[in-house]
Amino acid sequence: MARFLVHWFSMALALLVCTKILPGVHVDSLETLAVAALVLGFINAIIKPILVLPITIVTLGLFYVVINGLAFALASEIVPGFVVDSFGWAIIGSLVVSAISWFLGSFARRQEWRS
Repeated sequence: MARFLVHWFSMALALLVCTKILPGVHVDSLETLAVAALVLGFINAIIKPILVLPITIVTLGLFYVVINGLAFALASEIVPGFVVDSFGWAIIGSLVVSAISWFLGSFARRQEWRS
Protein backbone atom coordinates (compact mmCIF):
# COMPACT_ATOMS: atom_id res chain seq x y z
CA MET A 1 0.00 0.00 0.00
CA ALA A 2 2.85 2.38 0.82
CA ARG A 3 4.38 1.72 -2.59
CA PHE A 4 1.10 2.69 -4.28
CA LEU A 5 0.89 5.91 -2.27
CA VAL A 6 4.48 6.85 -3.10
CA HIS A 7 3.84 6.23 -6.80
CA TRP A 8 0.58 8.21 -6.68
CA PHE A 9 2.25 11.11 -4.87
CA SER A 10 5.17 11.18 -7.32
CA MET A 11 2.74 11.13 -10.26
CA ALA A 12 0.72 13.98 -8.72
CA LEU A 13 3.85 16.01 -8.03
CA ALA A 14 5.11 15.40 -11.57
CA LEU A 15 1.73 16.46 -12.96
CA LEU A 16 1.78 19.60 -10.81
CA VAL A 17 5.23 20.54 -12.13
CA CYS A 18 4.01 19.81 -15.67
CA THR A 19 1.07 22.22 -15.25
CA LYS A 20 3.42 24.91 -13.95
CA ILE A 21 5.95 24.72 -16.80
CA LEU A 22 3.74 23.87 -19.80
CA PRO A 23 1.19 26.45 -20.92
CA GLY A 24 -0.92 23.81 -22.68
CA VAL A 25 -1.66 21.66 -19.60
CA HIS A 26 -4.12 22.92 -16.97
CA VAL A 27 -5.55 21.61 -13.69
CA ASP A 28 -8.37 23.44 -11.88
CA SER A 29 -7.67 22.33 -8.28
CA LEU A 30 -5.59 20.07 -6.07
CA GLU A 31 -8.48 17.59 -5.94
CA THR A 32 -8.51 17.46 -9.73
CA LEU A 33 -4.74 16.98 -9.68
CA ALA A 34 -5.06 14.02 -7.29
CA VAL A 35 -7.79 12.39 -9.40
CA ALA A 36 -5.87 13.04 -12.64
CA ALA A 37 -2.76 11.40 -11.16
CA LEU A 38 -4.85 8.40 -10.09
CA VAL A 39 -6.52 8.07 -13.51
CA LEU A 40 -3.20 8.52 -15.31
CA GLY A 41 -1.65 5.81 -13.14
CA PHE A 42 -4.59 3.50 -13.86
CA ILE A 43 -4.30 4.10 -17.61
CA ASN A 44 -0.55 3.49 -17.48
CA ALA A 45 -1.03 0.27 -15.51
CA ILE A 46 -4.02 -1.26 -17.28
CA ILE A 47 -4.67 0.16 -20.73
CA LYS A 48 -1.22 1.16 -21.98
CA PRO A 49 0.37 -2.32 -21.74
CA ILE A 50 -2.31 -3.69 -24.05
CA LEU A 51 -1.34 -1.17 -26.74
CA VAL A 52 2.39 -1.05 -26.16
CA LEU A 53 3.60 -4.53 -26.99
CA PRO A 54 2.32 -4.99 -30.55
CA ILE A 55 2.85 -1.40 -31.68
CA THR A 56 6.26 -1.05 -30.04
CA ILE A 57 7.56 -4.19 -31.69
CA VAL A 58 6.42 -3.07 -35.14
CA THR A 59 7.82 0.48 -34.84
CA LEU A 60 10.96 -0.48 -32.89
CA GLY A 61 9.87 1.62 -29.92
CA LEU A 62 9.37 4.90 -31.74
CA PHE A 63 5.58 4.86 -31.35
CA TYR A 64 5.90 4.59 -27.55
CA VAL A 65 6.01 8.40 -27.29
CA VAL A 66 2.71 8.65 -29.16
CA ILE A 67 1.12 6.02 -26.89
CA ASN A 68 2.22 8.02 -23.83
CA GLY A 69 0.63 11.12 -25.38
CA LEU A 70 -2.58 9.20 -26.06
CA ALA A 71 -2.70 8.01 -22.44
CA PHE A 72 -2.15 11.58 -21.22
CA ALA A 73 -4.87 12.92 -23.55
CA LEU A 74 -7.26 10.14 -22.47
CA ALA A 75 -6.74 11.04 -18.82
CA SER A 76 -7.55 14.66 -19.63
CA GLU A 77 -10.76 13.56 -21.35
CA ILE A 78 -11.83 11.43 -18.36
CA VAL A 79 -11.06 13.89 -15.54
CA PRO A 80 -13.12 17.09 -15.48
CA GLY A 81 -10.90 20.08 -14.77
CA PHE A 82 -7.78 18.47 -16.26
CA VAL A 83 -7.35 20.09 -19.67
CA VAL A 84 -4.73 19.53 -22.34
CA ASP A 85 -4.98 22.05 -25.18
CA SER A 86 -3.79 19.79 -28.01
CA PHE A 87 -2.26 16.41 -28.80
CA GLY A 88 1.15 18.07 -29.08
CA TRP A 89 0.84 19.32 -25.51
CA ALA A 90 -0.28 15.83 -24.47
CA ILE A 91 2.91 14.32 -25.90
CA ILE A 92 5.12 16.97 -24.29
CA GLY A 93 3.19 16.71 -21.01
CA SER A 94 3.55 12.94 -20.96
CA LEU A 95 7.31 13.25 -21.51
CA VAL A 96 7.63 15.78 -18.69
CA VAL A 97 5.49 13.74 -16.28
CA SER A 98 7.34 10.53 -17.18
CA ALA A 99 10.75 12.11 -16.61
CA ILE A 100 9.81 13.72 -13.30
CA SER A 101 7.97 10.67 -11.92
CA TRP A 102 10.89 8.44 -12.97
CA PHE A 103 13.30 10.77 -11.16
CA LEU A 104 11.16 10.87 -8.00
CA GLY A 105 10.53 7.13 -8.18
CA SER A 106 14.26 6.43 -8.31
CA PHE A 107 14.62 7.93 -4.84
CA ALA A 108 11.75 5.79 -3.53
CA ARG A 109 13.30 2.63 -5.01
CA ARG A 110 16.67 3.56 -3.50
CA GLN A 111 15.03 3.88 -0.05
CA GLU A 112 13.31 0.46 -0.47
CA TRP A 113 16.61 -1.10 -1.41
CA ARG A 114 18.32 0.25 1.73
CA SER A 115 15.60 -1.08 4.06
